[in-house]
Amino acid sequence: MADKRPKTAVFAYSEVGFVCLKELIFDGADVAVVFTHRDDPGEGHWFGSVEELALAHDILVRTDDKLNESSATLLRGLGVELIWSFYYRAVIGPEILSIPRLGSYNMHGSLLPKYRGRACVNWAIVNGEETTGATLHAMTEYVDRGDIVDQEAVSIDIDDTSLSVSQKIAGAARAVLSRSYAAIESGAPNLTPQDETKATKFGRRTPSDGLIDWDKSAAEIYNLVRALTHPFPGAFTVIGGKKTYIWRARPIDLKRLESPNWRESGKIVSETPLIFTTGDGLLEITSLQPDGEPERSLKI
Repeated sequence: MADKRPKTAVFAYSEVGFVCLKELIFDGADVAVVFTHRDDPGEGHWFGSVEELALAHDILVRTDDKLNESSATLLRGLGVELIWSFYYRAVIGPEILSIPRLGSYNMHGSLLPKYRGRACVNWAIVNGEETTGATLHAMTEYVDRGDIVDQEAVSIDIDDTSLSVSQKIAGAARAVLSRSYAAIESGAPNLTPQDETKATKFGRRTPSDGLIDWDKSAAEIYNLVRALTHPFPGAFTVIGGKKTYIWRARPIDLKRLESPNWRESGKIVSETPLIFTTGDGLLEITSLQPDGEPERSLKI
C-alpha cells in the first residue's frame, strides 16, 4: 500500500497558481483547501481560474479578503501538514507558516535572489533583462528570502512582452514543482541559502508608472511599452493634448539628422509612420489608443 500523501493547503492565483495547482491535482496530492482571490474586474484576466479548477475537483475554496485567525483555525482543523504558495497576493504571516510540520514553500517569478518583491516580470523587462525564471523557495517571515529548493531560467527575447514571459515562467514553475514536490513531501528537500550580496528588490507598480519619459533612450522606452502592454495598464504619453496609450512600438535604426526637431526628445518627426525622438534614438509607434477611443494599429 502506497504511503499516504501529506494533507496540503494551496494558496494560489494567476497562471502560475493555476498550472501548479493543476500539477498537484494531476499527481494525486492530498489538497485539503485552496485559498485564492476574487478576480478584480479592473484587471485583464488572461490566466486560468484557480477557483474553478479547485471546485471542479471538489476541493474546499476560500477567498478570504485577509488571512486571519479563522484562516489559521481552519488549517489546524484540517490537519494541514504542508503549505504551497503560488503567486498568492497576500502576505502569509508567521501564525500560518508555523502550522505545517513539513513547512511552507513559495513559487516566485524570478531567479532569486534577484527581483524580490512584486511585479518581478514587469520590472525585469523594464530593466532590459535577457533572462528571468521561476524559483521555489522555503517561506519565512521575510518575503522572498527563504532557502532555495530549485529554479529554472527562461529567456526574455527582444520581442517578448510581460504576458509572453509570464507564460514561459508558468511552464518553468510547473517543471520546478514536478521535480521538487516528492522531496518536500518526504521532509528532505535540498535547500540552498540565498546569496544576500546578489539580492535586488523592486516594489509594486501602479498605472501611473506607465508615463513615458521621452528623455530616456528608444530602447528603454521600448522596454517600458512591452513590459506594460496588454493585459497590463499600458505605457502612455500625451499627443495632441490627450492622454494616449502606446501599446506597441519599436526602436528604428536611423541616425539623427541635423534637424532642430531631432535635437529635442519627445518630438514627432514623422506622422506616417509615427516616429518620436527620444533621449537616444528614434521610436516608431505601431499601435496606440487615445483615452476613451478604440485602439489603432498604425502602418509599419
